[in-house]
Amino acid sequence: MKFFEDIAIGERAELGVHTFTADDIKRFARKYDPQPFHLDEAAAARSHFGALCASGWHTASVWMRLMVDHQRREDEARRGRGEAVASLGPSPGFRELKWLKPVYAGDTVTYSTEIVDKRASNSRPGWGLMSIRNTGVNQKGEPVISFVSVAFIERRTAKATA
Repeated sequence: MKFFEDIAIGERAELGVHTFTADDIKRFARKYDPQPFHLDEAAAARSHFGALCASGWHTASVWMRLMVDHQRREDEARRGRGEAVASLGPSPGFRELKWLKPVYAGDTVTYSTEIVDKRASNSRPGWGLMSIRNTGVNQKGEPVISFVSVAFIERRTAKATA
């Protein structure tokens, strides 16, 4: 992870893509969101969705997996160049979660992030807070998920004094 001071508002990153299969949608739904339109094609066809679709929580969980994988790759590249890697702290939460369109079986979603705000933490010296707009867009270019996450990020000054 970059240090707080090295992060610029407006920075974007593509995290990756994921295709939602019927089997994956049903597996996730059975375990975490067992509503009929996530579990059964016939029930989904009779629902307001009209076809089997992924749980919104499934689309958010895929974002988390891709975000963690992206951060690991970036950190490995930094270490490979001999650069220091900042610690990512806890997330105090997210806001503005919107599931904009259903994600149907067979849809491929591309996830990306953009830094929208950052500020030094008043309560935790050595840390800053960054706000990130996270989005997912289906293969038709239609936005399907959007939310803003907030995370603590280590400041370079914290490494210098440690």
